[in-house]
Amino acid sequence: MTGNKSTQKQDAFAVKEKIFRGILYSAAIIVLFLVLGFLITLTIHSQLSIKEYGFGFVFGKVWKPTKNELGALPFIVGTFYTSFFALLLSIPFSLSIAIFLGEYFKEGAISTFLKSSVELLAGMPSIIYGFWGIFMLVPIVQKIQIALGIAPYGVGIFTSSIILTIMILPYSASIGREVIQLVPDDLKEAAYSLGATRFEVIRKVIIPYARSGIFAGIILSLGRALGETMAVMMLIGNLNKIPKGIFSPANTMASLIANDFAETTEELYLSAIIEIGLILFLITMIINLIGRMIIKKTSVT
Repeated sequence: MTGNKSTQKQDAFAVKEKIFRGILYSAAIIVLFLVLGFLITLTIHSQLSIKEYGFGFVFGKVWKPTKNELGALPFIVGTFYTSFFALLLSIPFSLSIAIFLGEYFKEGAISTFLKSSVELLAGMPSIIYGFWGIFMLVPIVQKIQIALGIAPYGVGIFTSSIILTIMILPYSASIGREVIQLVPDDLKEAAYSLGATRFEVIRKVIIPYARSGIFAGIILSLGRALGETMAVMMLIGNLNKIPKGIFSPANTMASLIANDFAETTEELYLSAIIEIGLILFLITMIINLIGRMIIKKTSVT
């Protein structure tokens, strides 16, 4: 009897394990189908533009819908300018915040307040950032441009990049803080016992150990910057030309889609806008794949 009960329990456990494994596999397959669905849908609805302009659409420098002269290069350049400039600006600040909260102030009132502030920045709607940029940041940028002898547009690559920097800070800072707190205390104590200072422990122990996680947070921030729409649309100037400098008005792929998608009825133009979305999807996917490869190479084994 005891053996039969034990066998029944094992069979029941095996059934539950199969069900649980099936749920996990189903979830993974659903995610895969979602990604493929996005790719297929965008590809199908951009076929008219692809057939009309071919691969030259990616390198086209002119965007004149009234003449059916459509090229995506100004928006690709604008997207890369704003995203990577914002990323470069955010790295020192996000790393500093991560070290400060992960190593210096892990607990206490200061830590709680700063963590709450970072979480609030992450959850704030992008349109709020856009309004703040218009009323606070644009006048400051205009004064800087006047001092430099530049046309005081106020809006442009620089202004939108500053806003993006603030918007992506919470993502890389939060992930960086978490991975820094996961560094084993034994490693730090061993370094201290050898006479290392706190700065040396951070530079030679904590950052090398947590570098893959820190880099993962940076990649996540870049993904947010590439796809950000509302705040960038309000501050970039929406000029459909390749930007000539960091202060020039420009346009990004996401802001173009948000501006023009609902207003056009011409099939070729609509297809071209959807192809812009396809290009943005592929760029984001490629950057994420490259990021994963770099994370694997930089991870501590």
